[in-house]
Amino acid sequence: MPEGDTVFHTAAALREALVGRTLTRCDVRVPRYATADLSGSCVEEVLSRGKHLFIRVGPASIHSHLKMDGSWRVFPPGRTPRPDHKIRILLEAGDIAAAGIDLGVLEVLDRDHDMDAVAHLGPDLLGPDWDSARAAANLTADPDRPIAAALLDQQVIAGVGNVYCNELCFLFGRLPTSTVSTLPDPLRVVTKARDMLWANRLRSKRTTTGNTRPGQQLWVYGRGGESCRRCGTRISRAAQSELTGERVSYWCPSCQR
Repeated sequence: MPEGDTVFHTAAALREALVGRTLTRCDVRVPRYATADLSGSCVEEVLSRGKHLFIRVGPASIHSHLKMDGSWRVFPPGRTPRPDHKIRILLEAGDIAAAGIDLGVLEVLDRDHDMDAVAHLGPDLLGPDWDSARAAANLTADPDRPIAAALLDQQVIAGVGNVYCNELCFLFGRLPTSTVSTLPDPLRVVTKARDMLWANRLRSKRTTTGNTRPGQQLWVYGRGGESCRRCGTRISRAAQSELTGERVSYWCPSCQR
């Protein structure tokens, strides 16, 4: 599932492939921006902000958000991923190409104002301007709010998705439905969130347990019905639509109170 670490890793891959190269093809398959041909312009910068990604090309900035199923892939020209109808944008620069697939958001912005699209976000867990004190203050601004809802709110902190939300709740021994006021040390929570994403920012397969072996990477997420790695209790699974926007929560009934 794409979260802040996935987008950071994606930006790094696109940066290595495209920055300093001149586009020889720009095919935007979103009707509103279909006429935005940036061919002949140089890719100058690729950056991430929370779950958002920006490719700055000449006077423009290609802004994308992966949402639940999106991805960017780099490959040689002529070897586009299949199915082709899922490609929302195709960029070519000589002997390299990049395709944005199933992107939840894709728009071409004025480069001088592209950051307006993310001005509402809280501190970026993987950004150079990370501010743990501000993040903790945002988290505790509404002490009666469920922890899961607060962690998933990108205006609180930018980069946490459902995987990290569930894993953080487990590590701090709280149910996703528990209120923020039950957290004894909110600063420690946001600091741990930062550490977890930072450790995974360049990995293709994330781990929150520290174990990178298949099937051992996560504490509770995606493990409904399996045994808790700490106490052996069966992991619970339930939809928490009112808290997490139709996402599914996972927790250990024994370790989390």
